[in-house]
Amino acid sequence: MGLRKVVIRQSVSESIAAVALFIESKGLIQTADKFTDEVYDFILKLAHFERSFGTCRDPDRAFMGFKCIVYKKKYTIVFIETSDELNICEFIPSRLIHW
Repeated sequence: MGLRKVVIRQSVSESIAAVALFIESKGLIQTADKFTDEVYDFILKLAHFERSFGTCRDPDRAFMGFKCIVYKKKYTIVFIETSDELNICEFIPSRLIHW
């Protein structure tokens, strides 16, 4: 089983941090930390899969060759996949993607 390199763009890190900051603003500091850790763990686990992921159903992202995977039904991770690398491009609420 090959392990692919994972590249996370700064905008993705900022999006995850913004969600964690919102959770933290509600007084749930440990929940915000747990959320952040779980998101990054999920992203790193994507590198272990030997299968290829499907393209996004959103026409604009599909046209550009992006692939999407849903995280906890609420968020979508958009990335570019090659045989040796995953480039994570977006971490957005799923409702913003046109399914």
